[in-house]
Order: sequence, then structure tokens, then C-alpha cells
Amino acid sequence: MKIVQAQYTQNDWKYFQPKQKLNNPLVLVFAERCLLQQNKIIASIKKEFPYQHIIFGSTAGEIVGNQVYDNSVSVTAIEFEKSFFKISRANILAHNDSFELGKALFEQLPKENLQHIFIISEGSFVNGSALINGLEENNTQNIKISGGLCGDNERFEKTLVAYNETPKEGEVAIIGLYGDSLEVTASSCGGWMPFGSERTITKSKDNILYEIDGLPALDLYKKYLGEKALDLPHSALLFPLNIKAEGKDLPVVRTILNIDEDEKSMIFAGDIPEQSKVQLMMASVDAIVVGAGEAAKKAMQNQKNKPQIALLVSCIGRKLVMAQLTEEEVEEVLDIIGAQTLTTGFYSYGEIAPFQSQDSCELHNQTMTLTLISE
Repeated sequence: MKIVQAQYTQNDWKYFQPKQKLNNPLVLVFAERCLLQQNKIIASIKKEFPYQHIIFGSTAGEIVGNQVYDNSVSVTAIEFEKSFFKISRANILAHNDSFELGKALFEQLPKENLQHIFIISEGSFVNGSALINGLEENNTQNIKISGGLCGDNERFEKTLVAYNETPKEGEVAIIGLYGDSLEVTASSCGGWMPFGSERTITKSKDNILYEIDGLPALDLYKKYLGEKALDLPHSALLFPLNIKAEGKDLPVVRTILNIDEDEKSMIFAGDIPEQSKVQLMMASVDAIVVGAGEAAKKAMQNQKNKPQIALLVSCIGRKLVMAQLTEEEVEEVLDIIGAQTLTTGFYSYGEIAPFQSQDSCELHNQTMTLTLISE
């Protein structure tokens, strides 16, 4: 595996490894959304990396090495020497729902020797839970899935994704990784703790929450937030919900993406099933760093070889809590997986990974998710 990473800043390119020509690499571009809307920047990326397979994704922060950047463009080009990849794409605006989108994306990928699927999804329109369910519908080979929903810093206006096109809204791209020589592991962990009374979700539909204990969900949430309610939906990133769904062994964390004042409802990145038990959550910097370390330990448990590249997807809510200490969670990951492992990734509106020790994939919020790859 050969890897070249670079960053575009102030109309110039900075390389983290020696610049070299690669053979048919997978090129991952993670960048601030407004930068991806500038034609001159897209042109510069394509000129600097004149390859066939480029995936763009907007972020709430870019990860390269042990650093976290804002308002930057990071590019990672990966040449697989003993294995290969395939990419499929679709747009949620051309499908009935996220479930059907997931099914369509999965059907596009050849299944022979498929080892892993990595998702780079827009984060504004897609219901992440339904997208995963669609991908899993015909996943009879139990292929592991990981990835994330793209971000837009703290604006929540729109997110952009593209495969070999101009970045646009509604796009979802999935990368199929193939080959017997390929080793991929993925894991996720949070560090947030529930607090306060446990309540029951009494009215919801898919990823929209209407009522808790028979009361308008938004009104109840605002009551708990107090003065911070004036900053919704931004302030909701600091107080996600712990969701214990009926029939599920483990809870998931859900973060609000938007609110509807007229309906008194809250829109989440994934499903909020009725009759689920719900609690508010909070976190400290130390707890978040510990959570990142736990995710790294889990991902390394089944690794036979040292990972060559780590794809990190962490939640914007973690970044807001950690502020100027954000890099500490990335450094904690590198302490465990090894400083020789190259890293790339982004801060997201939702993280996708197998749930702890289980094989099934879930949409998470407020977690650090790792995908470790080696040949």
C-alpha cells in the first residue's frame, strides 16, 4: 500500500509525505463545505491529483496525522498494491427513502471477495439508520460496514458529497474493499454518560421525535436546556439522548440535527423508535479521550498486522466539548494503534460502525469510529 497525503491552504499545497505518482489510487477529499463550493479549489484538487476515483465529503473538521484542522482541504490518496476497490454512488433526492437508497447502493457492488464497505454519506437528508438497514437487507455474507455522515461545521445548512463530480447535496458514496490480502477492522466508542430521569418516547416516526411521556418533545427538551435552548439546534450537540429501544441489548446515542418549532419536534440523524427509554447525556474532556482510546483498543483486538491507514470519523459534538483540546482524542488513538499508522478522517453528523462486540452495524452519534486497513 502506498499513501500520499496533502493539504490545500492559501492557494498552495503542503505534502505530509514525499509527492509521488500513484497507480489508480482511491482519493479521499475531506474539506470545509464552503471550500468545496469553490470551482478553483475543485480544479486545483483535480490538477494535483489527476486520478479516476476521487470522493469528496464536507466536514465539521478535518483529521490528518495527529492534527485536527478547520476550514481546510485534506487529501489522502491510497494505492492498493495487493487488493482493489469499487465505488457506487446514488442520491437520496432520486430515491423514495434512505432504506431503498441503501439497497440500491449495495446491489451496485460486486459481492465476490468483498471484505468491507466504507460509507461517505451526506448528512442533511439521509436517515442514517434506514440507510444502514437498506445496506444490510441483502448482506447475506455479513460484510462489515463503517463510515460516517458528512458535516457542515456548526451551521447545519447543507452537506456535500460527490464521486468524480462537483460536490452536491443528497449524494452518498460507498467504497467496497476487496481481496484476500486485505485486513480491515472497525470499532466505535463514546464516553458520554446518561443523567436525569428516564422517560418514554410516546410518539415518533423514523428519525423524527414528537412526544416524550405524552408531552411535546421539543418543549420538554427546552425545559431541560434552560437558557441554552436559545441556541438550538447548536446547543443540542452538548446534550444528546441515550436511546434504549425495545428488543435491543444495548442503547445508542442520538444527536439532534434540526428542530421544527411548528410541530414541536426534533429531527435526528437516525431512527427514534416509539416506546424506547430515553435520557439526556453529557460528557467531559477526559471521558471523551478515554472513549476514543477504548474504540482504538477494540479495533486493534482482531488486527493481525499493523494498520497502514486509519480512517477516523468523530462526532461534531465531541469537538464542541473538547474545543482547543480536540486533538487529544486523536493523539490517544495514535498512542494505541501506533504512530506509524497514517490517519485521515473528519468530524461528522453521525458515525457508522459495528456495535461494540456485535457483528451488526449501527448509526452512532457522539462516538469516535475507527476503520483500520492494511494489506
